[in-house]
Order: sequence, then structure tokens, then C-alpha cells
Amino acid sequence: MASVTGLEGIVAAETGIGHVDGERGHLVYRGYWAKDLAMSRGFEETAHLLWYGRLPDDRELSALKERLAAKRVLPETLRRLLDALPPALPMMGVLQAATAALADGAEPAWPPRADQAERVAALVPSIVAYRHRRLGGLAPIEPDAALDHAANYLYMLTGRQPEPDHATALTAYLILGMEHGMNASTFAGRVALSTQAGLYPAVSAAIGTMGGPLHGGAPGEVIAMLEEIGTQERAEPWLRAVLERGGRLMGFGHRIYKTVDPRAEALRAVTRGLTGDDPAFALALHVEETATRLLAEYKPGRRLHTNVEFFAAAIMKAIALPTALFTPTFTAARVVGWTAHMLEQAGHNRIFRPQSAYVGAMPAEQPASIG
Repeated sequence: MASVTGLEGIVAAETGIGHVDGERGHLVYRGYWAKDLAMSRGFEETAHLLWYGRLPDDRELSALKERLAAKRVLPETLRRLLDALPPALPMMGVLQAATAALADGAEPAWPPRADQAERVAALVPSIVAYRHRRLGGLAPIEPDAALDHAANYLYMLTGRQPEPDHATALTAYLILGMEHGMNASTFAGRVALSTQAGLYPAVSAAIGTMGGPLHGGAPGEVIAMLEEIGTQERAEPWLRAVLERGGRLMGFGHRIYKTVDPRAEALRAVTRGLTGDDPAFALALHVEETATRLLAEYKPGRRLHTNVEFFAAAIMKAIALPTALFTPTFTAARVVGWTAHMLEQAGHNRIFRPQSAYVGAMPAEQPASIG
């Protein structure tokens, strides 16, 4: 039996949730272009689409917003757990422990339900914000039910009403991070769910997978590049110097997308509409335009386009999000897609049980008969 390392190219499931076509630069959520959703819809609307299979009407949207706002409040038992975890535990480990703890035995593990998906998606930002402030010696901020999902996350992190442009940009980023096909963490979540372990343990398994540096990497290197460039006037000489010595420009090129990353395309459009007086957005746009021109000059035919991490970095820098919170914030987006996949898996469940190809030694003799 031929083996495929890493299962690359192997179809493990059929899904109606998301579609990724790297050659054409397509990212589709249930029949809608993801980039259009990011530029025209809110977090709650897009989550409803992934969980329930359709965009909500006004009544459904209002009801979902109310439910998510109510579910943001951390239970006292979860607060005690977060306070008891070692301070050195990375935030992804905190999220993994906290989401697993939601399975407290008060309800059956199987089958998973949409209200559980809503609950964990609402709680992830609250867990991150609570833990971040407690580690910084700051009092936790209670959620504000009047704020939308992204705006409330920023509010709980800082204690200040967020700038509307920042909330808009973060909302677009969260929407574009919700779903991306059968990636490693989504697959891990579906595998765990297929054992009938329950939705919360399956989310915990997905978070553990997302925490690996080959999957949930953050745009920190792009931010470092933008900070070193500093001003628009320095962009071209700085970028030319890197290319002249054969260096790599961070935030350009993608393993899957061989054309423009549709997520970067959407974030560029959102960022362009929000530049205003925000120097972080303005610098990112100028660096992107300059780098794209120089890459075509130095590496013709390589099809090196901006990837989503480039504009994610601009957004993270503008909202002053600490580097340690980049991957947890990405997780706050992807948990919607994970749970949508888990609900789909449960609808026609069969446990995942792939084979392995044994390449070790065999005993020299046949096994002796018994009896």
C-alpha cells in the first residue's frame, strides 16, 4: 500500500463549509466569497453562515448577537481555573485547558450542539482578555453587551472603547480567519470529534494543534520589518537592500496561494478605506506597493504576492495587540470554523482510522503456535 507523507492531497472528508483553491486564489464560505463577507458583513453574520448554513435575517442576527453577548461572561469556576494556571503557561495552553474544562459533565458529550459552538466562540476572547489583564496586574474588564464581537474583545483587553476603524479592521481579520479548508487544526478537531469525545474536548485538540509554530504562526516578523522600515521614505532603500543580499521580504508568498491571497486582498481594501490619520495602515500600504514592484523587478515570474499575514500585521500593530496574543486572536476567529466542521462531522460521523505503513524489522521466525 502506497503511503502519502502528511496525507498531502488525500481527501479526508466532504464538506459544504469552505473551499480553498490556491491556483485561482479562491476562498469560499458556503457559496460566498470570503473577501466579500469580510468587507460587507459582521463577525456574527458570518459565524451564523458557517454554523447554520445561511446568512441571518435581521431577527436571527439580533438574536445571535444577544446570545453571544450573554455567553461572553466567564463563569466563576473558569475564573478560578485561569487564576490557578501557572503564569508561565503560554496563552494557547491556557485556552486549551479552559476549553477542555467547559466539558464539566453537566450535559452529554454527544451529539455536539450549535449552542455549544456559540458558547465556546463567545468565551475564547473573554478567556484571552481575562488572563492577559490578570498577568499584567490589571483588573479584568467585564464584557459590554452593547458592543459587537471584535469591539468587545478590544474593550476587554484595554478597558477603553475601541476606535471604530480598529474594530472594523479586526472584524475583517476575524472573518477571514474563520475557515480555511482541512488545515491541521480543523482536521485534528474533526478527528477528536469523530470519537464522540464531545465538542469542547475537540476544540481543545484543535487549539493544541494551532499552537504549533508550523500552523498558528503569527505575523510578528512582518511587524518587525515594518518597525525597522519606520517611514515611507525609508521603504524603497530598505527593501532594495534586503533583495540585493538575497534576503526574504516577510509577508509575501504563500504555500497554498499561487496568485493573490484573497484574504490579503480583502484586508488591503479594508485598510485602504481606513488609513485616515493612522500611520500604521498608511505605512503598510506604501510598503506593500513598493515591495510588490521590487519583487517583480528582482524575482520576475515568481508570483510573490502579499499574504494575509502582511495586512494582519498592519492591523495588529494599529490596535497595539501584544505579540503573545497574535495566535490566540487567530484562534478566536478559527474556532468558528472548527465548530462548524465538528457539527458537520457529527451529522454523518465515522471515526477517522487511517492506516500506517510499517517499515520496521520483522522477527526472524514465524510465531510459535499456542496450545
